[in-house]
Amino acid sequence: MALTDLITRKYSNFRGVDFTNNNVNYYRSPDTLNMWKNYADGSIETRPGMKLLDTFSNRIYGLFFLNKDDVLHVLVHAGTKLLKWTNYPNTPAETTELYTGMNVRESNSFVFDETLFIKDGINYLEYDGTNVKQVEGTIPITSYWKNPDGSTSIDSDTDTDLVYQAVNCLTNLRKNQFIADGESKSYQLDATDLDMASTYLMTATVNGVNKTENIDFSVDRTKGIVTFNEAPAEGVEVMITYSKTGNGYRERILNCTLMCEFDNRFFFAGNPNYPNAVFHCELNDPRYIRDTAYYECGIDDALIKAIIPGNGVLWVLKEINQNSSSVYYMTPTLDSTYDKIYPSQNGSISLGCVSTGINFNDDIVFFSNRGLEGISSSSMYSEQILQHRSSLVDGRMIFESNYKNAKLAEYKGYLLCLIGSHVYLADSRQKFQNSTNDIEYEWYYWEFHNNITFIKEYRGNLYLGNATGSLFALDGTSDNGMDVESYWTTYKDDFGYPSYTKTTNKRGNVVKLKVMNNDNIKVDTIVDGVLKEKTTFSDAKGYASYRIKDKKFKDIQLKFSSNKPFGLFSCTMQGFVAGYIKR
Repeated sequence: MALTDLITRKYSNFRGVDFTNNNVNYYRSPDTLNMWKNYADGSIETRPGMKLLDTFSNRIYGLFFLNKDDVLHVLVHAGTKLLKWTNYPNTPAETTELYTGMNVRESNSFVFDETLFIKDGINYLEYDGTNVKQVEGTIPITSYWKNPDGSTSIDSDTDTDLVYQAVNCLTNLRKNQFIADGESKSYQLDATDLDMASTYLMTATVNGVNKTENIDFSVDRTKGIVTFNEAPAEGVEVMITYSKTGNGYRERILNCTLMCEFDNRFFFAGNPNYPNAVFHCELNDPRYIRDTAYYECGIDDALIKAIIPGNGVLWVLKEINQNSSSVYYMTPTLDSTYDKIYPSQNGSISLGCVSTGINFNDDIVFFSNRGLEGISSSSMYSEQILQHRSSLVDGRMIFESNYKNAKLAEYKGYLLCLIGSHVYLADSRQKFQNSTNDIEYEWYYWEFHNNITFIKEYRGNLYLGNATGSLFALDGTSDNGMDVESYWTTYKDDFGYPSYTKTTNKRGNVVKLKVMNNDNIKVDTIVDGVLKEKTTFSDAKGYASYRIKDKKFKDIQLKFSSNKPFGLFSCTMQGFVAGYIKR
């Protein structure tokens, strides 16, 4: 090609940002704001706005949904209160206070059997569509087929195990089942030093008939002996319910801050008094967490930051600890007594988690002090490979002042990493292989007018809350009446001749646009780092031509921007190569 030939540059198939300040690929932008890819038509376009739903009494810590009997119940955790949004989604919100005494930290929830369960680090609540109450634990039968003296009534040398169900951490109550001999009045329970009558007045059933303490029987709580006024008839079932408080048992679960579902059970972690412990409920019963159903992940004091189900195991991610592994995994294993157990095994990764993690479309990812990491593993989970996922945005993201409090939400195929008022979006549909053969995501970058402290996705809708109680939905074309400024900048183009100066062709420049009724789209050039304003046009035709005239430059960029929503498919620029660059 002769230096006087006309060169046409086309920029298209846009893929995301590149904040590395290195040689940026032609389909990425070194500087963009509030844009993302719309996969319905292939354009990159302005993000949705933030629509104010209402302002509640205090900082938003949780937003919960329960569909029951074709009615959608919406609850809001604001400050120390749990509110029911009775006229959702209308604004202003009409609310009913359901509970006070909530923890002032982010809460989480799950739905089981048409009941909403909520954890906040000090409470474990359930909501049935009408009332909220603390979870009342399932009462376990801790021994059965007993003789009145406490011995087994099963005549077998191989069947002498008296334990039927383990103690439930969520309740002080336990049941013992006996078979009456027709003579004995006294029945020996499987525990001593029981709770005082002022804590729990004991009950019993004899052949299905209710009996009451101090009326039908007396109790020696120190020895754990119940004495009936009359001996129950031979062969009938005697079921005695008593109370014995386990030291800190309920607090094991109440103080957990992390929660997830795995293998038809719910798992709990994040209790600062049990930094290594992961607890779980019984099969399909979130009200029953046996006192033996916990597992230690390490022996240090490094806190568990995230528990994430994925690839058939439960991943446990801990904060930085240079003395041992920071990644553990728990594998479902059959057990003769408890059916399923989940022994913990050390991973091969020592790089710790600084905030949180998530299963992002079967990719286990978490934030380290270097950015977003992904865990890849072979068929043997102990052979884990750490892969970096965020090199394109690390130069900006990891230096955010609130980076260690990042929050995550999946939305329309993106992983939204919220840090203050900034959002970094990992795109699950666009990936690339970096120089070390790691698979990474393409990224986009947003900024909100408000500092956001809470984010949640629910059935295709994204909700955002802040410290003053305002709750927003990602919707509309403005941020609660304020313009959404957005722009896309092409990479620094030297036309393939870095040693020569260039001059643009005044004509022949065309941009293909998405029709969004915007007549205020600007195009500017950035010539050797200096912004030069050019012209404004409309997207009414789906395309526009623009005239630019810049001379004797080394490299040039196009910048498209607007304070109204716009979409961009491609753009072109023409120019000539001139002489050598001089000193």
